[in-house]
Order: sequence, then structure tokens, then C-alpha cells
Amino acid sequence: MPKQVIIPPGSGVPLAPYVPGTLADGVVYVSGTLPFDKDNNVVHVGDPAAQTRHVLETIKGVIEAAGGTMSDVTFNSIFITDWANYAAINQVYAEYFPGDKPARFCIQCGLVKPDALVEIATIAHIGKAA
Repeated sequence: MPKQVIIPPGSGVPLAPYVPGTLADGVVYVSGTLPFDKDNNVVHVGDPAAQTRHVLETIKGVIEAAGGTMSDVTFNSIFITDWANYAAINQVYAEYFPGDKPARFCIQCGLVKPDALVEIATIAHIGKAA
């Protein structure tokens, strides 16, 4: 099946050559999502919970634009800059996945902009081919 590029309304221009999401064979692949506004400025500087909420809302927009919901998420790759933010990030994360949780991993690393505290990449199976 051919792939379909997913760009929700209001998306900014990416910093690098990628798109917010791709749908192929009923699977949505959401690019690594940072707490950026449409001009690629970091939002909620210093607040890991607010940044996580912003990232997950952005991911939700990509999945919904592809025809899915957050309950379709099967895997998340989470990148954080400091383990001290882990609890705050998890608290917000749990709000978006209240039932059965998706599989995931979480690592500490540097991110593309120093004020960004969290980045999440997602896979969702929406059961709908492109």
C-alpha cells in the first residue's frame, strides 16, 4: 500500500526534512515531537509537565488527522533531558493513556534545542489503510 503524509492543520515548518506523520497500511508513524510552537520556538520553558502536555496534544493532532485516536497508540519512544523530570512527565503521560498503556521506552539524552525537556515519537495502529 502507498504511504500517506499526515500534516495536521496549523503545523509549522519542520526544522529538518521530515513530516509530522506518515500513514501506511493502517499504521501511523508520528515523528519525534518536541514542545515547539508553529515557529519552532520551545514553549513552556522549564516546565516538563506543560511541555509533555503540548507534545502529546501535537501527537494527538497527527493521529486524529490520520483518522485515529490516542487509544490506537501501540508504542512510544520517549526522550528526556533529565531524570529529575521523569515523574512530572509520567503524570501527564498517564492522563493521555488512562486504560491499557502502550509499550514504550524512555532514555535520557540531549535534544535539538536546550530548552526542550521532552520529545516523544509514536506508533499507532488505526486499522485503516492509506
